[in-house]
Amino acid sequence: MTPDASSRTLGGMTTTVTDRRRLTALRARWLFDGTSSTLTANPTVVLDGDTILAAGAATPPPSGAEVVDLPGATLLPGLIDTHVHLAFDASTDPVGHLAARDDNAALQAMANAARTAASGGVTTVRDLGDRNYLALALREAAPGGPLPTIVAAGPPITTPGGHCHFLGGATTGADGVRAAVRKHAERGVDVIKIMASGGALTPGTRPELPQFSTEELRAAVDEAHRHSLPITAHAHGTPAIAAAIAAGADGIEHASFTTTDAVDTAPENLIRAIVDSRIVLGATGGFTPGAALPPTMSARLPAIITNFRRLHEAGAPIVVGTDAGVGPPKPPDVLRWGVSQLAQIGLSPAAALRTVTSQAAAVCRLAHRKGQLAPGFDADILAIDGNPLTDPAALHRIRAVYLRGVPIRPATTCTATRTR
Repeated sequence: MTPDASSRTLGGMTTTVTDRRRLTALRARWLFDGTSSTLTANPTVVLDGDTILAAGAATPPPSGAEVVDLPGATLLPGLIDTHVHLAFDASTDPVGHLAARDDNAALQAMANAARTAASGGVTTVRDLGDRNYLALALREAAPGGPLPTIVAAGPPITTPGGHCHFLGGATTGADGVRAAVRKHAERGVDVIKIMASGGALTPGTRPELPQFSTEELRAAVDEAHRHSLPITAHAHGTPAIAAAIAAGADGIEHASFTTTDAVDTAPENLIRAIVDSRIVLGATGGFTPGAALPPTMSARLPAIITNFRRLHEAGAPIVVGTDAGVGPPKPPDVLRWGVSQLAQIGLSPAAALRTVTSQAAAVCRLAHRKGQLAPGFDADILAIDGNPLTDPAALHRIRAVYLRGVPIRPATTCTATRTR
């Protein structure tokens, strides 16, 4: 048997499988491993196909590896966006454009959006609302080449005529909610998304008003957990947030505490309940610079930031879910801007990076293979020009992106050689 071959037993028959290893060694000025508060100087990250073989300082490239030198660059784990909508095209009318596409056209548009996200350093996305389970189909088909890892919720569970009802997840009553969760589980989703309140994207619904009772939300939570699935609730108004907490939701998206014309001060008892229950809040961060925000959102944003600062100071778990796709300020790769915006609620640059890497991986139940540059983890790597701890703008100077070991954005200003 050759040195690069191994024997495996399949169905009682032993076969010889040739192991064509693809070793790549990335060398840079700095490394952020996804968990630390500091950077490692002069690192080497060795990729064995789609997996990280070694990472850190004083790591020599193995024999036969292609060595990619990135002088002045920082290597960090690919970013993870915990709330996207690949089916929406970030236009002024994402709902109308989706309605005009059949499933095949929508699938291609979603693939394009996913690749835009990856080119911007987002190597994992959690899609929290599609039509006809298209995100599941997308990750199976992967038309046109490598895509980010997709964690999928399928159509969000909502009420008849409720927020995003046009995606097909409408139901009513505790029994109906349980049945909807079972259907989603049978289709193979990774997470359940339920619309506990209305939303701005759907005419006729109001973000400040709840859509489900606490009992209905509890039925959804119980059924999701029975299928070993996490459940996160879209909730804007204080009553819907309170109901999601009481029902035992694992996460709350937005948590804006909005009222009819303003923003509530987050009640201390709800802050304490969120902290005690370790409910993960998906802060809707990330807006492209100069983007025109809706006037209502612009007016409410300072109060929302103040509430999230209080939640952070109290110890609430917070990740960034950008809601990418829902409008022009939210392109597929908008997460990079959300990282620096975390400073507004009190996070240091290192804490902000942990939020969109290792902490986001844990929320997506991928902590065993995503969000860190460490041996055994997926080779999802972002290389940027500069030090992101001292220069947050460095995150936008992308030098290279690797998706499970495949370079999907060619390395710039680098030298590639091969060891002997």
